[in-house]
Amino acid sequence: MSTSYRARDIEVLEGLDPVRRRPGMYTDTSSPEHLAWEVIDNSVDEALAGHARRIEVRLHTDGSLSVRDDGRGMPVDLHPTLGRPGVEVILTTLHAGSKFSERVYRYAGGLHGVGVSVVNALSRRLEVSVWRDGAEYRMAFAQGEVAENLTRSAAARGTGTGTLVRFWPEPRYFASSTFSYDRLARLLRAKAVLLPGLEVAIVAEDPPRSDRWRYEDGLGPYLAETLGDALVRPSPPLVLSVPGEKMSLECALAWVDPESAEAPRPTESYVNLVPTPLGGTHVAGLRSGAAEAVREFCEVRGLVPRGLKLTIEDVVGSLAYVLSLRLREAEFAGQTKERLTARDAQGATAGAIKDALSLWLHRHPQIGEEIVAGLVRLAQARQQAAAVVERKKFSAALALPGKLADCTSRDLESSELFLVEGDSAGGSARQARDRATQAVLALRGKILNTWESRSEEILSSNEVRDIARALGVAPAQSDTAGLRYGKVCILADADSDGAHIATLLLALFLRHFRSLVREGRVHVAQPPLYRIDLGETVAYARDDAERDRILEALAGDAPGRRATITRFKGLGEMNPEQLRLTTMDPTSRRLIRLVLADVETTRSTEDLFHMMLSRRRAGDRRLWLERRGAEARAEV
Repeated sequence: MSTSYRARDIEVLEGLDPVRRRPGMYTDTSSPEHLAWEVIDNSVDEALAGHARRIEVRLHTDGSLSVRDDGRGMPVDLHPTLGRPGVEVILTTLHAGSKFSERVYRYAGGLHGVGVSVVNALSRRLEVSVWRDGAEYRMAFAQGEVAENLTRSAAARGTGTGTLVRFWPEPRYFASSTFSYDRLARLLRAKAVLLPGLEVAIVAEDPPRSDRWRYEDGLGPYLAETLGDALVRPSPPLVLSVPGEKMSLECALAWVDPESAEAPRPTESYVNLVPTPLGGTHVAGLRSGAAEAVREFCEVRGLVPRGLKLTIEDVVGSLAYVLSLRLREAEFAGQTKERLTARDAQGATAGAIKDALSLWLHRHPQIGEEIVAGLVRLAQARQQAAAVVERKKFSAALALPGKLADCTSRDLESSELFLVEGDSAGGSARQARDRATQAVLALRGKILNTWESRSEEILSSNEVRDIARALGVAPAQSDTAGLRYGKVCILADADSDGAHIATLLLALFLRHFRSLVREGRVHVAQPPLYRIDLGETVAYARDDAERDRILEALAGDAPGRRATITRFKGLGEMNPEQLRLTTMDPTSRRLIRLVLADVETTRSTEDLFHMMLSRRRAGDRRLWLERRGAEARAEV
């Protein structure tokens, strides 16, 4: 490392080089699915603008993915200042697009002008076809650079207009290079629901599979279908629609019976048809607006017993909803657009929801009183649970668990808590951690199966009580103001026993610390199962598939040489430096975040947990294992 620091030491990354150098800053590198969504969102924006009625996504046998729409087609004329075709500018230039102003698109999900150029940068090949002005235009790129210049030919009769983008992701940028048909299908179906009249299709070539959707009725039937047979009020779900010049919203909502523990409570939010699984300012506005409307209704009609106060969580804790916001000036937390940060959206959404819901409640007082009766029972149960917790002396003043190696930082967003199974692994993690920002809590063996337990009951478990005390948040507590760590990382061995422990901890958070899951704070660390040595090259693999990919790549780089493979028996077998490098260092580790992505995913996840962990489902578990046990795999 040079000790000098001069102007010649400053690197200037041009073109798409910044994306290839730091892909994680521009996309989700766990798989190439976010690249697919960047292309899909461009087609969806055409549909939002009223120019596209059909979108088809195709998964090809060679690992590529294509998206075709019948919109206006990407521009192919020369850019007035750059002197290159518009389609080339879009695909090769960061921060180039037509969505920074409202001249072409009133509402759009693509706002930064980097999305589809990131797809090009991280693909070994990308091909684009454009139909417009009675002609067909084609262009191809390799590793983000022009491979075939734009060509023009006569379009076939009846072709119409539109764009087709097909790309082959570069595997070295992603932990997994495959697309999940099921995840893509769920989100595509939601696009069709959110934009009535839009026809959306997905086709897989191997194995052959396809689905096609077109909805005319919107959010209400969609939410009702997702809720299934759950007891809800109102039934069918209420649909609120508030038009506006700069912002418009549509929301389907219903309260699920609070006493039905197994009933799904789906929550789903979108901005300009882009899913926001981590919520954001629009979801905060929905929650506060709904709470204000219900409280006002209760005050007018005297429905809340003296001494009881309905909190926001009392009102929205059992609320199932699908929120679709259309916003001119949408701002997201990052390029993956998982959380809306536009400040004006919270107040505008809260006001719109409050006014519309208040009007509906006063027009339907009987149903409104039935809803409030359930919420009052929920609030009373919360008060009783809080009393139990107080009797067990769970409080912020209580000493932290003895096995907690705390960090020195008190900044919430920079601090992390690692939950580690066993003293041996806990000792390695304590030595591997960054003492300033990373805390380690060693747990003793498999924790309690809490899936069917009430929140006040699980505090009898020492491990659960230690987790709650370390976090500063009690089970079932909606207020996370006392939270001590911005990230909670489950760290278990990379084998089947570790997966069992991680599952039990995930069940604990999903069932009893749901507020942390909603905020996107719960993660699962991905320690390696193998170390691979070849000369001076050292690599780590999370599972057999990644091991085989690494061996294949090393064989091409060093033909004839044999690699040494070491299988770790557990975290305690790794030295602290290995554990830090592979699992705890934020610059080199891999974490999987637990999110409630969409209605169907949340419901299917809860159904799977219930089948796997319910004491009453032992027979179903046995049948499932007999039929599908061999298919078990970890999916990132």
